[in-house]
Amino acid sequence: MDNLTNKKIDLVKRNTSEIVGEDKIKDFMKKGFAYCGYECSGEIHLGHLVTIIKLLDLQKAGIKVKVLLADWHTWLNQKGDWDFVNKQLKQWEKGMKAIGLKADFVKGTSYQKKPEYMDDVFRMALKTTINRGVRAMQQVGRDIDNAKISQMIYPLMQIEDVKSLGTNFVVAGTDQRKIYMLGKEVGKEVKIPEAVYLYTPIIPGLKDLGGKMSSSVPNSFISIRDSKSDIVKKINKAYCRVGDIENNPILAITRLIIFPKFEKIEVGKKTFNDYETLEKEFESGKLHPADLKNSIAEYLDKIISPIRKSWK
Repeated sequence: MDNLTNKKIDLVKRNTSEIVGEDKIKDFMKKGFAYCGYECSGEIHLGHLVTIIKLLDLQKAGIKVKVLLADWHTWLNQKGDWDFVNKQLKQWEKGMKAIGLKADFVKGTSYQKKPEYMDDVFRMALKTTINRGVRAMQQVGRDIDNAKISQMIYPLMQIEDVKSLGTNFVVAGTDQRKIYMLGKEVGKEVKIPEAVYLYTPIIPGLKDLGGKMSSSVPNSFISIRDSKSDIVKKINKAYCRVGDIENNPILAITRLIIFPKFEKIEVGKKTFNDYETLEKEFESGKLHPADLKNSIAEYLDKIISPIRKSWK
């Protein structure tokens, strides 16, 4: 492979925690579509930005991108009524465009009501136990202890989306893994095509050590509607202990959001051209958490500012 192709493949693989179907990347790059689906159930926050920036990587690598604005999924997962969901869809599209995503934005109900789509969903339902459906939804479902049948339909629709959207690259957080792995099993029933599954890491909550960043945990996430002063306050209060590089939300933000957008950053009087060097300095104690927080808050505001403006 030539150097340009290698660089593009590196972009595809960057900042993933797992890749299923890695051997197909080169072939699919020549003709493929990348897709990621989003429940439009509130404001875009940093957890969403991880997959959005991953889509920007694929876009930069020359791969066409589709974004599923999952209105039906949002409703089925009890995240809002139709009036709320439809308003959110418009805001999400504007926000993603503001960060530079040049995608084909697809509304879920524009194709999910077709008979052939629902026929595939029902055929997979015949092969899926209730327990298997619950396990698939455990990390993404609302109030899963009181799960509704609608939430069991949800993962089967998500699996069918891969086929209906003509997808070759599926981008998803690791919390979506069980859904797509269910698809590897029951998807054979409806001939779900082969795809490369790119799973991105989950950013830990700012204060909820061990939990993922979520809008359902107050003061543990950063929204694109947060002002610069809000961002600074939240970052300053976030967990960031020297030596802890595994459960550190500030380092996760630095690696998954800041470096992909800026490639090199300044922290105090130091300039870092790659994340790995910054991490080593932080782990060794040469980089103070306060200096890192101050820098990351500045860079985050630069990323969020145009999205914030689009949300008004």
